[in-house]
Amino acid sequence: MRKFLEKIYIILKIMFNLFSISNICKLNSLNLLRQMQTIIPACLPATMITSCFMSLVFSLQIVKEFLYLNASDLVGSVLTIIFLRELSPVLTSIILIGKIGSYFTAELATMKITEQIDVLYILNINPISYLVIPRILAFIIILPLLNCLSLLTSLSSSSFICFILYNIHPKMFFLSVLTSLSYQDLIKSCLKTIIFALFISTISCVWGLTSQGGAKGVGESITKSVVISLLSVLCLDFILSYYMFNSLDSVLKSL
Repeated sequence: MRKFLEKIYIILKIMFNLFSISNICKLNSLNLLRQMQTIIPACLPATMITSCFMSLVFSLQIVKEFLYLNASDLVGSVLTIIFLRELSPVLTSIILIGKIGSYFTAELATMKITEQIDVLYILNINPISYLVIPRILAFIIILPLLNCLSLLTSLSSSSFICFILYNIHPKMFFLSVLTSLSYQDLIKSCLKTIIFALFISTISCVWGLTSQGGAKGVGESITKSVVISLLSVLCLDFILSYYMFNSLDSVLKSL
């Protein structure tokens, strides 16, 4: 119970610092850029490779069914909806959990175990503002960009495999893509990744800052943060898809 309350307290402190205008103005831009430089090289290749092969698999499974129904002109539309609304945000988030979320937890847990966090307090430096907020903001900035890149990679790979195996011309494919691609779905997808990024980065940092028990505690914190982040993304994906974004449709249509 004590550990749970400690995590809740740190989460509340993080949210206060994150939404405080004065703390954002004091943010060290170099520290933010350093975190972004950590995320991009680590996740860009994995995101592109995963998106490429997942799109190839889905294309192999879906396209032949549409050809059987003589509906090849709908292939691009269906794949666009699948990738844009669900697969790209979730897959990109899972990659960042494994690559960056675990790294953030390990880094902060090691600093906690070796008492480097206590040194920051002695130097009158707020660890939340100095260590956590740049990581969360970097996550929030990078994840939507990687999601868009994942979508482009998926559609390009699908177009390629459709042309090579099923003789569906790329022009027909992308015309079908444009019929179902809307700014509303793009906004939904970006909102999903922003919310995912907030939860993933916060969970990773909190479990790192509350780590105890030496090297064993660091390993346990990493495992717990990864598992909880994965479960959070899957649960949030259902909630956002089923509830929040259904309500958003009516708002966007009224604009």
